Amino acid sequence: MIANPGSELTVLDLLKGDLQLASPPNLYFQLKKTLNDPTKKIEDAAKIIELDAAMTAKLLKIVNSAYYGFPAQIASISRAINIIGNQDLQNLVLSTIIIERFSHLPGMSLSMHDFWARNLKTALLAKEIDNLLGSEYQDIAFLCAILHDIGQLVFFRRLPVLAREIDLLLQSKTPKFPDDEVEIEERIIGFNHYQTGAELCRLWKLPEIIIASIEQHCLQDSDHPFNKLASIVRTCNLFVKSDTFEFDLFAPLQLDAGQLEPAITKTNDQFEEIFHLFYS
Repeated sequence: MIANPGSELTVLDLLKGDLQLASPPNLYFQLKKTLNDPTKKIEDAAKIIELDAAMTAKLLKIVNSAYYGFPAQIASISRAINIIGNQDLQNLVLSTIIIERFSHLPGMSLSMHDFWARNLKTALLAKEIDNLLGSEYQDIAFLCAILHDIGQLVFFRRLPVLAREIDLLLQSKTPKFPDDEVEIEERIIGFNHYQTGAELCRLWKLPEIIIASIEQHCLQDSDHPFNKLASIVRTCNLFVKSDTFEFDLFAPLQLDAGQLEPAITKTNDQFEEIFHLFYS
């Protein structure tokens, strides 16, 4: 925790001297390396996961949930990899690691339960919206949405006093606008939580598409190659935060209510089924 940050505080300052923040999700990288190695078999990747009994149990519960809807029970990780694919399993592993790593931050003014509930619902919806738009980001939209607000948790971990001040100022804003949070963060800390989250993912050496989608989250007019993905996540996040059926939010993505209603219903059903599996 940085109690009294100076005026020249940088994102990298927040990420120094904290092993939980600085340590990359090694299980994810071991799995990724094995799955990408043509000399390795699926069973080799499965063994990596099966060394972690808790992870194995959680993944099997998720792949056997209504989220996937498979008619037969999947009893092994190797079978799960065969059915859902390498990338989907990697995404599930990384999502599970991140949610577990950042599920207990003392002194937070926001509920960790509510934080991950919002992010998971955003992730489920982002995957469905991407499907409606042609599945350009099918393998990664879910994961980018899970991680898009990770920088906010860095603030609460490293700058808890300022993070609570930002939260109180944001709650006092009437009416609220999408850019209010970023404006308050930059005024008080000097940078925003999207820049922080992107730098954390860069420190962990996660794929560039994840880093860029977080960096682009609040840059609506950017011509960056991954701005469309960031726009999907941003729109889904705003919709989930609104707690109402504000279909107009999806107008920039050229989607109407007729297309959106089935996707939102499916998202809500999936969320009720699997949230307790991701966030125990």
